[in-house]
Amino acid sequence: MKVLIADDDQISRMITKAAVEQSGHECIVAEDGDSAWQLYQEHGPEAVVTDLMMPGLNGLDLCRAIRASEEDSYTYIILVTSHGSRKDVLAGMEAGADDYVTKPLDPFSLHIRLLAAQRITSLHADLARYRSALTEQARTDPLTKLHNRLKLTEDLGLLHSLDDHDYCLAMVDVDNFKSYNDIYGHQAGDAALVAIATTLAREVRKADAVYRFGGEEFLLVLQDQSPATAASVMERVRSAVHDLRIAHSGDPDGVLTISAGVSAFTDGHRAGSEQLLREADLALYAAKASGRNRVTLASALRTE
Repeated sequence: MKVLIADDDQISRMITKAAVEQSGHECIVAEDGDSAWQLYQEHGPEAVVTDLMMPGLNGLDLCRAIRASEEDSYTYIILVTSHGSRKDVLAGMEAGADDYVTKPLDPFSLHIRLLAAQRITSLHADLARYRSALTEQARTDPLTKLHNRLKLTEDLGLLHSLDDHDYCLAMVDVDNFKSYNDIYGHQAGDAALVAIATTLAREVRKADAVYRFGGEEFLLVLQDQSPATAASVMERVRSAVHDLRIAHSGDPDGVLTISAGVSAFTDGHRAGSEQLLREADLALYAAKASGRNRVTLASALRTE
């Protein structure tokens, strides 16, 4: 465990450092509250042992600063007081301290408190990992492992906060997928969707994103693309899916194919995300209506 010691008294620092190291922990030492706060931000220690009274930030201010900065992590704070008065202890706990020890420091007392600190911070780290996993799970499609519509909504909101950031949306639909399920069964249909999802993700850049929009529909967010370059990307994606050669006796091509409609957030067309989704969907419908297995631009429909 990494432990930050903050104390303006050299002898107290030496005694505390020795006690912490004898307990088997790594030490970071600060000579006042301001340097302690800086070291805390740089190193993110699991525990802090801080004197109550010191130059710069005092122990109470340091406690408050640490608690205000925490998000998923938790730092166990032990306040060191000269007298252990009820007033000082209460003020420390109200400021965010977890425990206290009194001067002169008893190494055994500190050792016991560091054992508790290790247990508590470990539990908080486990909880943070579980929260992160649940957050990711809530934004992931369980079948394809792509992002889902919740994540799409969040990401589009972020993109639209960057008003001058161009991007394109590509709505993708697997052609004649209902008949594929009817002929080959839903298990084969799920396997086909996973194969197509993997291909979509492989064919775009890391800066781009692929989402399962629902059923056999996918949505791609293509960063920093014009309609023309996005169409080129989607032609490559369409060809890659065709090259999977997933047999489909109910399709004129004899294999599973995709159609795509592309809309764009560019200069002269700063539309909202809902409008862009509608435009991509209309372009997809046009691609389907004109024969499937093709890419259609929403901008081409607007000029007709």
